[in-house]
Amino acid sequence: MNNQIKLSVNINKIATLRNARGGNMPNVLKTALDCERFGAQGITVHPRPDERHIRYSDVRELKPQLTTEFNIEGYPNESFINLVTEALPAQVTLVPDPPGVLTSNAGWDTIKHQDFLRDVIAHFHKHNIRTSVFIETDAKLIEQAAKIGTDRVELYTESYATDYPINKEKAIASFVEAAKVAQKVGLALNAGHDLSLENLRFFAQNIPGLLEVSIGHALISDALYFGLENTIQMYLNQLRNI
Repeated sequence: MNNQIKLSVNINKIATLRNARGGNMPNVLKTALDCERFGAQGITVHPRPDERHIRYSDVRELKPQLTTEFNIEGYPNESFINLVTEALPAQVTLVPDPPGVLTSNAGWDTIKHQDFLRDVIAHFHKHNIRTSVFIETDAKLIEQAAKIGTDRVELYTESYATDYPINKEKAIASFVEAAKVAQKVGLALNAGHDLSLENLRFFAQNIPGLLEVSIGHALISDALYFGLENTIQMYLNQLRNI
């Protein structure tokens, strides 16, 4: 049985909505603080180089105000590394996003990029920032992630979410095995991408050692219908008594 799995709310979509009209509505900082007040155990942001949703200035504004775990995810180019080192979040999640990508669509090849990732992880460790690497379910890549020094891996769950309505047992099988590999090599485990009220509880019930889920698009979309406070409670309920 897992302890309470943490819910980190990704607020990128709030920033997308704000940026569509300019100004400061909806207010990204207020939304993040409300998420915390409503029970979220973490806030996730993913600043991209073009700042099309979360801006670097948002990160700087959020950090001193948040009281839960702050997770900054993104591709570790120089500007991102400098931002994270300045903000000193609880966690940085490294994502292999090429420039201009709409959303994260692949995990790291930790073998091909091992030298690069090892250096980046070591840099963040010097600043006492926990590191997580966005990754798919390939056992060899997870084993290599441990060798390059990361603290956690975040399982990229799009394929699970896509296949869940068709055959949920088949959809989750590779993720269960990946979680076992992570445990075997001493890596803590996060997960995220397209997790929703429909598929979250089954995932959480079946993934050994899961510590945290990062959810943005589905949660913010649900909040349009149910309200933000109620929606966060609905997601937290999916993670209780696992």
